[in-house]
Amino acid sequence: MEVTVVKEGKHGILGLGAEEATVRVRSLVMAPEEGSEIADATKGVLETLLARMGVVASVVSQTKPPVEGGGGASDVIALDVTGDDLGILIGRRGQTLSSLQYIVRLIVAHQTKARVPIVIDVEGYKQRRYEALQALARRMAEQVKVMGRAFALEPMLAYERRIIHLALADDPDVTTESVGEGEARKVVIMPKES
Repeated sequence: MEVTVVKEGKHGILGLGAEEATVRVRSLVMAPEEGSEIADATKGVLETLLARMGVVASVVSQTKPPVEGGGGASDVIALDVTGDDLGILIGRRGQTLSSLQYIVRLIVAHQTKARVPIVIDVEGYKQRRYEALQALARRMAEQVKVMGRAFALEPMLAYERRIIHLALADDPDVTTESVGEGEARKVVIMPKES
């Protein structure tokens, strides 16, 4: 909800001369037609940014239902960028892609006055990274079980650390914890104490 105070209320003296406040409330949950308008606007913003960067690529937009446990009720706008030699958009360990996604979210939120979850992927990079991180988590968990001591992974972005935590959440023999500050934050996999 977006709340705008149109007229401030007055307390008055002993209740005399009191006036009620007037507010305007607007729902930020998208109607289906708004969702397609915002998806089109999002695609346009990304295409403009890519053109200004000198990157030749095509953008495919789709709206997906919200992810369970994601905390929001609005649909997710997913954009997939395809083209040749798009490594520059991914960057080192996906940092450039994460920054591009953040900038697009800010621009779209400013233009539409609505916060909508936006996910940008380049040539399926995020799906490949997701699968690689799950495999890494399982491999490292096995090493922790065999060695009997904790192991710290390399620093990761927040969404990557979350993948590790979720991959090992149901493992009865190990537990995970994020440690460190800022960009040096990493996941530590530890044996569960009996």
